[in-house]
Amino acid sequence: MTGGAYQALADRRIPNGDDWLSSAELGSLTPAELVRRTAELKPLLQAHSREAEQLRRPVDAVWSAIRKSGVFYHFVPKKYGGLEFGVDTFIDAMLPLAEGCSSTGWVTSFCVEHNWMLSQFPEAAQDEIFGGGFPYVIAPGVTNPPGAVTPVEGGYRLTGRWKWGTGVMHADWVLAAGVVPGESPPNVLFFAIPAREVAVLDTWHVDGMVGTGSNDIVAQEVFIPAHRVLLMAEMREGRAAGSRLYGNPIYRMPMLPFLAVTAAIPAVGTARAAVGLFRQMLAERLVFGTDMKHAEKPAAQMRLARADLATRTAELLIRDAARKNLEIGDRTELATPAERISLRAQIAYAMELCRDAIRTVCEASGSGAHFLDNPMQRALRDVNVMSSHVVYDLDGATELHGRSMIGLPPNSPLT
Repeated sequence: MTGGAYQALADRRIPNGDDWLSSAELGSLTPAELVRRTAELKPLLQAHSREAEQLRRPVDAVWSAIRKSGVFYHFVPKKYGGLEFGVDTFIDAMLPLAEGCSSTGWVTSFCVEHNWMLSQFPEAAQDEIFGGGFPYVIAPGVTNPPGAVTPVEGGYRLTGRWKWGTGVMHADWVLAAGVVPGESPPNVLFFAIPAREVAVLDTWHVDGMVGTGSNDIVAQEVFIPAHRVLLMAEMREGRAAGSRLYGNPIYRMPMLPFLAVTAAIPAVGTARAAVGLFRQMLAERLVFGTDMKHAEKPAAQMRLARADLATRTAELLIRDAARKNLEIGDRTELATPAERISLRAQIAYAMELCRDAIRTVCEASGSGAHFLDNPMQRALRDVNVMSSHVVYDLDGATELHGRSMIGLPPNSPLT
């Protein structure tokens, strides 16, 4: 924040907790009902998708409706009144939101998954947060670049500035990574911090996923007690402190494949929406200079089919990866690096299929698709930004996968 180049954002809507669901409401919430509720929200998200882009964050009324659906209880342990629903229900519930608005679907998926991350923290942290007034959290999870950590009596002091703060515009907590300077090898620590103890900088000026509000986050010498810290390496392997507290295998899944699935769901939803828009456009648009509908052109039919198949294949790939990751959580032995690498590469390939599907239909949608009130152009911009997430570096993911297939060790920490 040197030279006053950045200003802390005042335009944040911190949850006030007046829309927590009662225990009776949660008790009647089945997986099918949760999916039905998010499907009903799809038109609301569609109607406000351009407004979210203009605001550069999720629309408050839309966010409130998502909170009231119950989705944020999905991975909260039953011990604290949560649902402990499975990975397929997670995918089913998130897809309609992403079809309605890529940005809002992305933020929702991450904030749901970050409650799973909080369940990995020591029991004392979960008692304090889940059991102390926050039945779930709205929290970004930020790791890049890691902050500077100083061990002190009773805990740590953390200073840093992190990018990609997805969820911070409605956050009550922040999950942030840090390392002790000079420590070799470095141990990446993950901290849970009340959102009131950090600043949010107005830096989210981007060409896609504009409505996520993923602004930078700053902490200055923030004290974090020792019980609100975990080792990132342990969570990556599915053996963090919290993973040993519950019988449900979802809490022992390796972190990185699950993170990749979380971020891929909005891409599939966006591709679904783009395929639907293209199908509708073919029935309405005339070939220039003729009275023939584009739907009558074999080339257009082939593009529609290719995009549809790519989207459905991507969904199958992420569902398969999510189930395999859950199977790892349900066994006694930890995942090997090769297993984690393979799953990450599979999901990165699924993301590339979504990108190809959207590009395929956009290229055949004519100049009108580039008007800002046409959601097709937003789908293309959004998927390009989504696919730039570090877990979807296809070259890096496939290099790691190829190395593991021929017995070479990983050459990246993203395993």
